[in-house]
Amino acid sequence: MSDQPETRYQVLARKYRPETFADLVGQEAMVRTLKNAFAASRIAQAFIMTGIRGTGKTTTARIIAKGLNCVGPDGQGSPTTEPCGTCEHCVAIMEGRHVDVMEMDAASRTGVGDIREIIDSVHYRAASARYKVYIIDEVHMLSTNAFNALLKTLEEPPAHVKFIFATTEIRKVPVTVLSRCQRFDLRRIEPEVMIALLRKIATAEGATIADDALALITRAAEGSARDATSLLDQAISHGAGETTADQVRAMLGLADRGRILDLFDMIMKGDAAAALTELSAQYADGADPMAVLRDLAEVTHWISVIKITPEAADDPTVPPDEKARGLGMAQNLPMRALTRMWQMLLKSIEEVSAAPNAMMAAEMAVIRLTHVADLPDPEALLRRLSEGPGPSTPAPNGRNAAPNGQPSAGPSAGVSQLAPRSVVSTGPTSSGAATALAMAPEVALARYATFPAVVELIRANRDVKLLVEVENNLRLVRYSPGRIEFEPTPSAPRDLAATLAQRLQSWTGVRWGVSVVSEGGAQTIAEERNADRLLAEAEAHQNPVVQAVFAAFPGAKITEIRTPAETQAQAAATALPEVEDEWDPFEDS
Repeated sequence: MSDQPETRYQVLARKYRPETFADLVGQEAMVRTLKNAFAASRIAQAFIMTGIRGTGKTTTARIIAKGLNCVGPDGQGSPTTEPCGTCEHCVAIMEGRHVDVMEMDAASRTGVGDIREIIDSVHYRAASARYKVYIIDEVHMLSTNAFNALLKTLEEPPAHVKFIFATTEIRKVPVTVLSRCQRFDLRRIEPEVMIALLRKIATAEGATIADDALALITRAAEGSARDATSLLDQAISHGAGETTADQVRAMLGLADRGRILDLFDMIMKGDAAAALTELSAQYADGADPMAVLRDLAEVTHWISVIKITPEAADDPTVPPDEKARGLGMAQNLPMRALTRMWQMLLKSIEEVSAAPNAMMAAEMAVIRLTHVADLPDPEALLRRLSEGPGPSTPAPNGRNAAPNGQPSAGPSAGVSQLAPRSVVSTGPTSSGAATALAMAPEVALARYATFPAVVELIRANRDVKLLVEVENNLRLVRYSPGRIEFEPTPSAPRDLAATLAQRLQSWTGVRWGVSVVSEGGAQTIAEERNADRLLAEAEAHQNPVVQAVFAAFPGAKITEIRTPAETQAQAAATALPEVEDEWDPFEDS
């Protein structure tokens, strides 16, 4: 047998883990702060690192520990941000065997007993190093009692003790702990920096990988250097020397981005047959149905963002042809359609994850998305109805035809399909019964040309509760037949808009759009009716006597206001009538 030790493979995430602050990528702000602190000998007693997984929290903690205890090649060094990596302390810390640098996983050691061990050991000086360093990973997993037990020691530790915490859930760490630490938020690594890092590692490993493949890995890593490095390791093995984007896409279970855009375009055009064919083709090529829907959601979000901010399309992970297609879609697609697509995709992803057959659920989701793609929004529908019947306009996929393939019957067929003829109540008749007449929606809405007509409709249907709420809590902003915009009063019920729309639809047979705005409302009907009273109350509040009464009795209210004329009239009405010849019993007859 050979005496030579066996050479074991080391994964790239560990092999290329940063050893110094200079090796850290994407964390320039934190590195600058720590370098200045070390140079000025203003080293804090406790640090806390937070950020998503794989951004370098534990690695930074180990680099700080090395910098605190590094003595240099000659053994005379002081704390530095550039540890030598060759002294006994640096080597021992890198290998994880230094007796004065203790790493603790709070996910598995969460109790007070584990923290008590630390509290008992901090009083003893370091065995060989300059500082005793306690690195607690996933510190948010500690129990409340454990945090409370650590507080006093963390606030006033011995001079030879340093604490370094790492967590991905900073909000779960008590504020009493955060106030005793210097906090560093490790950022997601930017795509440009990540691609450069992956290219550097691939070159060092002698692997050939395409630029678009690196872009796919960067996008999948979501700013995590460890995830990106692990995916690169897997991609190199998958490509066996030369890795292409198609191989990375197959490895990740993703569909071609261009084909996702094609599928998105088919869905937005309402072409259900072509969309189902493309989905089946991607499934046959190995794409996961769940991944396809997630990619559709990602494309929807991306197009929505670049529609608002076109400069967001300048992403190094996006190829030029994909960028051009995205900008074109953002220019042509309305925001209402994109937001509707987003909401339906979120629901579809939930259904696919819970369905026994993911492909069937994905196909049903695509069918649903294509059939709502060309539906008009409520405002456009109301506008078409208010404008009256006109010539029908064929949909992009020819949906104006009848279900049996026959052409539509007449110029008003498009309107009648969108809103069928309805039964409209004309109000109570002389006998007290309501007369129901079938009429077109535009005719029914023409009966309510003004908002007072709507109020009369509520009164005619004897809905007293709704009538009171409308008169007292609705400040009208804009009105058109079938459309009401109002500003609610502070005392208005939250469901006033929904209740009003539901009642009007049930009474008229036509869908009403009732929306709430934050400002611009006129006076309520009750305020207009009581305008004189409100003016009198305002004048009364200016009276010094009234002001003195309210000052003495803060809870007092004005219940009634009488003018001098009204008082005289009431006195005259209630006074006894005068008698011309009053009888005197003592008068002699």
